[in-house]
Amino acid sequence: MTPGTGAVRVVHGAAATLTCAGLAWTFWAGLEQPGYALAFGALIVIGELARWGAGPGEREPAPIGAAGALAYALLGECAGRDTTHGVLQVVAVVVAAALVGAVLHVARGRGPALDHVARRVLTVGFAAVCFQPLYNSGELERRLGQGPYYALFLLVLLLLTALCDAVLAAVMLRARTGFPYGPLLRDELRAIIGIGSAVCATGAVMALAVAVAGLWALPVFCVPLLLTQLSFRRYAAVRTTYRQTIASLARATEIAGYTRPGHARRVASLSTAVGRELGLTGGDLTVLEYAALMHDIGQLSLVDPVPDGATTLLPVPEQRRIALLGGAVVRQTGVPSAVAVVVERQADPYREQPLPARIVRAVNAYDDLTGGSGRSAGGALGALERLRLGTGQDYQPEVVESLARVLARGGLTPAPPG
Repeated sequence: MTPGTGAVRVVHGAAATLTCAGLAWTFWAGLEQPGYALAFGALIVIGELARWGAGPGEREPAPIGAAGALAYALLGECAGRDTTHGVLQVVAVVVAAALVGAVLHVARGRGPALDHVARRVLTVGFAAVCFQPLYNSGELERRLGQGPYYALFLLVLLLLTALCDAVLAAVMLRARTGFPYGPLLRDELRAIIGIGSAVCATGAVMALAVAVAGLWALPVFCVPLLLTQLSFRRYAAVRTTYRQTIASLARATEIAGYTRPGHARRVASLSTAVGRELGLTGGDLTVLEYAALMHDIGQLSLVDPVPDGATTLLPVPEQRRIALLGGAVVRQTGVPSAVAVVVERQADPYREQPLPARIVRAVNAYDDLTGGSGRSAGGALGALERLRLGTGQDYQPEVVESLARVLARGGLTPAPPG
């Protein structure tokens, strides 16, 4: 068992243990205040039914369900009446409602990922453990009252809950991908500013509103989050369309016969993996991906195609001329200027290049040298050896070694053509 697999099993095991304990205790002791449990359970079910498939950069595909679960974990009163449910009932209600809401998605073959379910259980359990015992014992009211200190306590608890979720997400991504933990955690923390902050704020506001106005506050305070969810879905659709447009432009060299089928896609995929290995995150990764997709577009200006599109085998002045032509084309497409800079400088000596250009150059050379076929590990190893021999001038040693580590995790087998 690899360390990564062990980390995933630990997280899944902890979530499963907490779930079993919650369901068993609730079944044995009975459901406290079933009306409240039913109302919050229905909200979570609706949120799960409204989920969408999470794409790149989308950390929470069911924000309404997540906010409802967090609100139930932080619920101390309902219309001035103290609640009596505890931590284990919170977990039981959240899990049961999530399962009911996921039935339709599972029937369509789009059920929630197990990693996401485990994170939801553990983060909600964390919030409930930090809040419910203190509130139910009266200790929280005796020490903080119901004024600004109570609101500050909730704010700190929300920040800790968001941090818990980010740490769990980064741990599981590290286990699944093998990428460095630090950049993954930074990505997750950055995502909190987006939909994560809306989920946490709505969950806390729901709990406070229900404490004063009762259960009727739930549908009212769901509306802002629903509008936020719709906005995020529209933004995600625009991003997807934008990327598809860039990918289509990148394929122009393949359709015209200037490069091998699938070359741009393979270089983009491998470059992104190497970028993550080297600690790139967020917008830097996006620039790297777009530049890798469009790195050969300058070949469209050539009268005679380069054999197999392998610019790595050309003289350096010719490589630079094609790179400059490509940068000029990219600047006309409306993509960020940083993408054009990477394309223009991909053939420069690596000490003069920005890091994304160093990555694109090394990965492009690797794909050119292997022919993109990945027929044998020997071919891949031979290509890596040639890259290592060129680290004096052409390729940054750290980039080449990161490429080697990424390939080693994938068995030295590049993505298939096409």
